[in-house]
Amino acid sequence: MESIKKSLEKFQIPSFQERYSALRNEILEHPDVQKFLAEHDDVVNKEMVERSLAKLYEYISQSRECCNCGSTEQCTNYLKGFIPKLYISQNTIDVEYERCRQKIIEDERREIESMISSMHMPKDVLSATLKDLFIDDKSRVKIAHLAADFIAHYKKTGELPKKGFYLHGEFGVGKSFVLGAIANELASLKVPSVLVFVPEFLRELKNSIQEQTLQDKIDFVKQAPVLMLDDIGAESLSSWARDEILGPILHYRMSEQLPTFITSNFDYDGLEHHLAQNSRGDVEVVKARRIMERIKAVTIPIQMTGKNRRN
Repeated sequence: MESIKKSLEKFQIPSFQERYSALRNEILEHPDVQKFLAEHDDVVNKEMVERSLAKLYEYISQSRECCNCGSTEQCTNYLKGFIPKLYISQNTIDVEYERCRQKIIEDERREIESMISSMHMPKDVLSATLKDLFIDDKSRVKIAHLAADFIAHYKKTGELPKKGFYLHGEFGVGKSFVLGAIANELASLKVPSVLVFVPEFLRELKNSIQEQTLQDKIDFVKQAPVLMLDDIGAESLSSWARDEILGPILHYRMSEQLPTFITSNFDYDGLEHHLAQNSRGDVEVVKARRIMERIKAVTIPIQMTGKNRRN
């Protein structure tokens, strides 16, 4: 029968020195560590390596290349989205961290998103790109070319064209999508845009009167480098909204020659008729015409046709 002593010897825990030696060998035999030491053979010495074992272990304990996990939230490194790099500092090997490919992609995406201020716009519009625009009829081909020309003009001159587009057409043909696509193209060039869903924006402004934030919101919209007013004409318009909100915004942009994009189910004539009808049932032709003159001064009318893509 085997003695208790011999049985216990089988389960003896390695000494600290044995564990240290094994870990040290694992570190120094690692291919990436060996490559680094070979590349810096002219400055690295034994004492430096011994002092830096903890940092070398930190380095090999993580992924040293982007693992393409699809999201930095799934990254297993100590700093999510960062990969370790070895460098020499003050006779010591140290670790610094730089962004991985996925982190760079996500940061660039956030930077682009920060260039687009959205007021009540749907998420699919905010993620739109011109390459996703269906080119299945003549109007869409025209719009794609005009949008590309708008972007190209800025790239070539560093200045924005003075006029945007007035996109009009039936429900669901993709007018709002075009606004989002252009805004994203501009954002990639570090040009900020403000996208506004007009009916909801006007409702919000009514509540802002008591909050005393009305003028701040109007100023923010009217001073945008690029302003996009989505679905104008869908609202039940009051004289106040037309004359005190839309009028000053459009007048400012006309005076400052700032590009403005507008979508509507109405063409110019239809929108003028809509603007003339106030909520009390009065017909105010002159005031509607004044608004339309400002819209015409800042936009190029384009009819957008096609099937309803919401169905």
